Amino acid sequence: MDRPASRFQHLALAVLLAALSSACTFHSTDSTEIGVLTRKVTFFGLLGHKGIQDEAYPPGATYTFPALITDWNVFNVALQNLEMVASKGRGDRDSRDDLEFKTHDGNDIAVDVTVAWRIDPTKASYLLARVGGTTGEVKEHLVRPACRTIVRDVLNTMTSEEFYVSDKRFEKAEQARQKLAAVLGPEGIVVERVILGEHHFNPEYEKVIHDKKLAEQTAERMVSEGNAAQQEALRNLETAKGQVSQQIAKAQGQLNQVKLAADADYFKAQREAEALLAEKRARAKGIEKQNAEMSGAGGRIMVKLRLAEALEGKQILFVPSGAKGAALQTMNVNELISRYAAARVDEERGRSVRPAVERPK
Repeated sequence: MDRPASRFQHLALAVLLAALSSACTFHSTDSTEIGVLTRKVTFFGLLGHKGIQDEAYPPGATYTFPALITDWNVFNVALQNLEMVASKGRGDRDSRDDLEFKTHDGNDIAVDVTVAWRIDPTKASYLLARVGGTTGEVKEHLVRPACRTIVRDVLNTMTSEEFYVSDKRFEKAEQARQKLAAVLGPEGIVVERVILGEHHFNPEYEKVIHDKKLAEQTAERMVSEGNAAQQEALRNLETAKGQVSQQIAKAQGQLNQVKLAADADYFKAQREAEALLAEKRARAKGIEKQNAEMSGAGGRIMVKLRLAEALEGKQILFVPSGAKGAALQTMNVNELISRYAAARVDEERGRSVRPAVERPK
């Protein structure tokens, strides 16, 4: 009796397996999706191990599994955005969803934050077991709570004025990304980027900050204009110095030309004076020699020769003196000739000396 029963059980199991095998379902993955299979019944290990399978099925394919005894979950592994913003309907919530907290100096602030993240394909089965069966569930149950907490903790270390400095915002955004990666990485989430959007202070404080920034900008503009005016004054000063230097150089050149011309005139006049003096001295020496020669026998001969030349062709009459013309006077003809010749020599000497004296200097 036991053997037929045992045979019946095996036959029934075979029929059930055949029925389940014939009732298969088809599952597909999109180009950015991966699939995770869960086996609910394995028939004592004949179909593998029970539960979530470690293998992730690649994207862009169709798979066939027995119906009723398997479950199929799909995860989108493309880049996802968690948008927590103030504008209604733009982010992940229909209501206001930006991060609200206090700055390090105690002011209330709200900041729009966007976190770019994606699922690690190798951790899909882990996420299915620990978090949820869809990408949306992973986002809501894991990514969103971690991002709101960690990003808020990083940003509330900033002062109010640091939110107006772009470099400070970028620095804190990167710091938040690194902390999120350290927390969510082991859970199968890759955090690519944290983006800080618009921020909003309390309206009254916003006005104070705005007025302060305007005052700082005005002060910076005035300092910049002052520096520009100073630079312009320095440029004008350098230009004026250049013009004065040019005028000084020009005047110096003209002065040097005048000096050179004066020196040339002086040198010329000096040479002319020296030449005139040498000429006068030579003439004086000539006259001196001539006088020395005329004072001797040669001079007397010259006088007689000149007298003879002067009396050549002239008649010499001897006129008697006295009332009745009877008396005759004698005269020394030699003395008369000597005096006449001396007078002629003195006259010629004066002619030779006068032009040299009257020559202009």
